[in-house]
Amino acid sequence: MPTRTARTAWQGGLNDGSGQVELSSSKVGTYDVSFPKRAADEAGGTTSPEELIAAAHSACYAMQFSAILGEAGGTVEALDVKADVSLGPDSAGGFKLTGITLTVNGEVSGIDEAAFLKAADEAKATCPVSKALTGVDIELKATFEQ
Repeated sequence: MPTRTARTAWQGGLNDGSGQVELSSSKVGTYDVSFPKRAADEAGGTTSPEELIAAAHSACYAMQFSAILGEAGGTVEALDVKADVSLGPDSAGGFKLTGITLTVNGEVSGIDEAAFLKAADEAKATCPVSKALTGVDIELKATFEQ
């Protein structure tokens, strides 16, 4: 399996500095980052490690969930997966990820709601990004649509 690469160029200190995150493997873009905007409610045109983790988690979960649904006999018509990643203070100092909420709405034929919800939980447990983030509480909200 391949290795994917991103790189960050940073200038300055934590509160007065800024950087650019480059998605090197895919070459799809370079994105601005800054700590003050990371810690603010409004991102102001910059991304953050938490947003990048949310992107990775939502994509990984969608792939894993679609695979598990297929194995269960379902046909995925559409999945809409959102990941909310929260940053907060760490009692040991600094900051930490304080929680992740995965919200999925799925239109799947060939299975019932119980099978859908079982597959949703299994995907949460077996998605590689979920496995990498085991130190963070991950909540799942799944809605089955017919």
